[in-house]
Amino acid sequence: MRHMALVLLLTILIHQGCLHFHVEAGDGFIRARGVHFLLNGSPYYANGFNAYWLMYTASDPSQRSKVSAAFREAASHGLTVARTWAFSDGGYSPLQYSPGSYNEQMFKGLDFVIAEARRYGIKLILSLANNYDSFGGKKQYVNWARSRGQYLTSDDDFFRHPVVKGYYKNHIKARTVLYRYNSFTGIHYKDDPTIMAWELMNEPRCTSDPSGRTIQAWITEMASFVKSIDRNHLLEAGLEGFYGPSTPQRNRLNPGLKIGTDFIANNRIPGIDFATAHAYPDQWLSSSSDQSQLSFLNNWLDTHIQDAQNILRKPILIAEFGKSWKDPGFSTYQRDLVFNTVYYKIYSSAKRGGAAAGGLFWQLLTEGMGNFRDGYEIVLGQPSSTANVIAQQAHKLNQIRKIFLRMRNVERWKRARAARARRGRWQGGNKGKRIGN
Repeated sequence: MRHMALVLLLTILIHQGCLHFHVEAGDGFIRARGVHFLLNGSPYYANGFNAYWLMYTASDPSQRSKVSAAFREAASHGLTVARTWAFSDGGYSPLQYSPGSYNEQMFKGLDFVIAEARRYGIKLILSLANNYDSFGGKKQYVNWARSRGQYLTSDDDFFRHPVVKGYYKNHIKARTVLYRYNSFTGIHYKDDPTIMAWELMNEPRCTSDPSGRTIQAWITEMASFVKSIDRNHLLEAGLEGFYGPSTPQRNRLNPGLKIGTDFIANNRIPGIDFATAHAYPDQWLSSSSDQSQLSFLNNWLDTHIQDAQNILRKPILIAEFGKSWKDPGFSTYQRDLVFNTVYYKIYSSAKRGGAAAGGLFWQLLTEGMGNFRDGYEIVLGQPSSTANVIAQQAHKLNQIRKIFLRMRNVERWKRARAARARRGRWQGGNKGKRIGN
């Protein structure tokens, strides 16, 4: 009965013109049209996971089975998208030793990740830099510039200084990430539909400029730069979703953080194809009760989905969420409540043709990865109620996709039948008439 009600709702939305389908070439790239993701002209929902460790682990051929196992377990639970790092700057076993100098072994690890994702039908979101010190981050870029005689006073000069911005652009362009030739697939990254999107930076923050102007200018410049090289792939900024000066009435929703980003202004930038938000009430409101955290989560999700729909007119991805077993009083039941809350908001929006396009939990691990445990990990190979919640959401979103596809095929059939009828009337009306002189 519930399935039939969903079919009826989607039929009404299509006939009212709320949902529009575009026939696309079957090239396998994810597109953004209005508030929807499309794959080959059909709606696409990104139910997936974060796994920052994929490239690092795959750089060691003896450990690649862990990457394969993670993708295999994810695909068996219906997951469609993985978000991971395409950076590791300086320090131990980096991707980028120094500006423009790369570690081929690490790049081959990323090649393998893309090839395995392709094998298991999983799309990738590849993040290009880190705000934080782990894996180098913006601090490493600034230190590289300092070591070459540049005077920089803050790690936030990553967003301002022309030399540092040049290092970042070089990481993106020729002979580096976007132009990388995959040693396993034989496809340049910028031409590979396995990659769903590029992410400019993981959680960019510029606390030295709470006005938001610095981050706004940086995203504007870098979005334009990436799009000048690669128009096949989607692009997003990596934002956590904090509101800023452009919507002062929304600032009360922020969890007391002023980090120099602006959810509305940043995502309105041309070249940014979809919005992102992260959701960590257990971190942001750590001294509050579970009930208060859930209340915050509900408001946070409702407002961002509403603003993506009505103001940005772009899809929104809940690109990180989770609950840590290290939290005081943790229970699997409480974690499942967080997952169910996020998933319900996404599903409720999606079934009405809204802007919520999916969610990526933090983080997926597989067996034998104890060193990567951070409290948020989910091991799908170990039966749990949370794994069931994840698989159920994948099934529900897939049902919506199938119904949309069926509706689109019906519309195509109706148009073809109408065209045949018009041709028949024209031919019948001209039967027996002289044509020409």
